[in-house]
Amino acid sequence: MSQHDQVKSISKSKFPNGHALVIAISAYKEVNPLPPEIANDARAIRAVLTDPEYCGYDPDNITLLLNEQATLGAIRRELDLLASRCSSSDTVCIYFSGHGANLGNPTDPISALVPVDCELSNILKTVLMEEEFSDALTKIKAQRLLVFIDACHSGGAGSLKSLGDNLATNWGFSDKILGRLAQGTGRVIIASSRASETSLILHGASNSLFTEHLVGALKGGAYTQGDGLIRVFDVFNHVSEKVQASVPGKQHPIFKASDLEDNFPIALDCGGIKSITSAVNINNTDEPTVWRQLEEVFADLYPAGPQDQEIWSRAGGDISRLRLNGTGRVQWFSALRTMRQGGGGQAINKHSLILAALQDFPHHHELKHLAAI
Repeated sequence: MSQHDQVKSISKSKFPNGHALVIAISAYKEVNPLPPEIANDARAIRAVLTDPEYCGYDPDNITLLLNEQATLGAIRRELDLLASRCSSSDTVCIYFSGHGANLGNPTDPISALVPVDCELSNILKTVLMEEEFSDALTKIKAQRLLVFIDACHSGGAGSLKSLGDNLATNWGFSDKILGRLAQGTGRVIIASSRASETSLILHGASNSLFTEHLVGALKGGAYTQGDGLIRVFDVFNHVSEKVQASVPGKQHPIFKASDLEDNFPIALDCGGIKSITSAVNINNTDEPTVWRQLEEVFADLYPAGPQDQEIWSRAGGDISRLRLNGTGRVQWFSALRTMRQGGGGQAINKHSLILAALQDFPHHHELKHLAAI
């Protein structure tokens, strides 16, 4: 089948193996309420996922739990239903917007998702604890599992009432907690902000900043390979770039994965792309596109990551300045983001990295093209 025929066939299809659970809570009963825009976030996520002109999910495969619907019992039930109906060939997206809490020892806290019916007098039994949530994710056999956590919003930041000296409590999720939740093959956690930050809702906006740009990515804003599919790295790249550009230094989305080899597809791109002219190719010199091409090329050429054949050091980088977690592909994703932001070593840059790789692969077409940009 030609590339043109492949794109045509995608445009006529749906994304039948896509499943989603969308949870959003602003009207808490005992916990500090959150801005009402959070309900808009949930509706917007469901709308774009089910729209045949965008993501192409079957509406029957998506469950929305909004405010009073998002009880602890309902969240548990829907997670169990995802596990029972999804096979290894499916793609599962879970979106949570609401309060997240860190419980216990401040130096090594345990996280929890806070449902609408959380009871402050009985908090440990009325929240979804990290271990239970992680176990529920493990039971979902889909090889592509993506969890979005848009927790700790401006307007709702604060702390729970005192629960005793042995149970210190605060909002948000630490970097360590997100890493624990991401353990497992094909499991990705994308959080709206660092633990020290709030997930912002700008004045006059109808959605949180994170979800606004997540919806934008799913509506075609994310870089794609032109094959009618949106992939996980590209969604995060788009959201992270847009959020940080909107509020420099104030909010930094987080990506966590521990055993991820593929930049896997999570939805259709604009209903599967309507024409072959939508495809992005190597001749595109748009700056964000060039960086994404670098991610793909270096993950293929040096699959063990930036330490493979000492490529990072040979290009003038300092490997100690990188956070090398996960698979080689995930390490490249993180390393190139660090370099793009001016880190990774004083002597390394995009050009020096490409030139170092050309010493190993002097006839590589894409490397030569990238060197000329």
